[in-house]
Amino acid sequence: MVDGGPIPALFAGLCDDAAVFPPGLAPLPDAVMAHDEHLDAWYADLVGPLVIAATALGDLAEVLGDRETPLPVSVTLPGGPAQLDGVNEAVAKLPVKLDALEIAVPAGMGPDEVLAALSRATAPVFVEIPRDERRIPLLAALSGTGHHAKFRTGGVRADLYPGEAELAAAVRAAVGAGVPFKATAGLHHALRNTDPETGFEQHGFLNLMLATDAVLTGGDAEAVLAERDGAVIAERLRALDADRVAAVRAGFTSFGTCSITDPLTELAGLGLLEAPRGEA
Repeated sequence: MVDGGPIPALFAGLCDDAAVFPPGLAPLPDAVMAHDEHLDAWYADLVGPLVIAATALGDLAEVLGDRETPLPVSVTLPGGPAQLDGVNEAVAKLPVKLDALEIAVPAGMGPDEVLAALSRATAPVFVEIPRDERRIPLLAALSGTGHHAKFRTGGVRADLYPGEAELAAAVRAAVGAGVPFKATAGLHHALRNTDPETGFEQHGFLNLMLATDAVLTGGDAEAVLAERDGAVIAERLRALDADRVAAVRAGFTSFGTCSITDPLTELAGLGLLEAPRGEA
């Protein structure tokens, strides 16, 4: 069931604005200006916070100046929890609304140490789950804490893209532990595809959404992740009732995208949303 106004509940807040990250690499002033435009557009309900690296907070202070309306941001901490105190201090001085912290787990840091460090967080936390033997213990440790997970689904090299089996296993582990997750990197299209320039096999964000539903309902998540037929994907999404929509989005909260308009255009092309009359 895909309805409920210009942006259906299935897609509300789905797209975190990662315009400053590869491959977009938008200059920070341009990214802030574009984000404000997105929030004023008819599709504003599709848009999550602007994602900013911890190291860019100083530059953000210059860009925002004496801004009156707080800018919703999610801050990434690639250096791990060691960056938390600096981020907390910097954010407190900025005209921003801190929606989330996305924190990497350094090599050698175990679940107990991670959780202890997160006690200093001042916003909801997405813990970037490593693609190693720590994945299951970390997700188990996050269960019931209110913290979320973050999965990388691609990057600048082919080996940074997990295969269908690995990504399905990650989703099963997160759902099984009751830990909501977001995804980042490599989800450049709605559907599973082969990038024509790099040859990389890329996951589709709608495939990931339906894989979450498959895990919740006993379906074949790997097969769903491999599906390339847009008509098939769209039909399955339309078949979701309100309870399944709520369950899917409680599990898969959002994904980072360097373009907001590309997902919007692809969703419209699949007939899954429609711009109001007079809007492009």
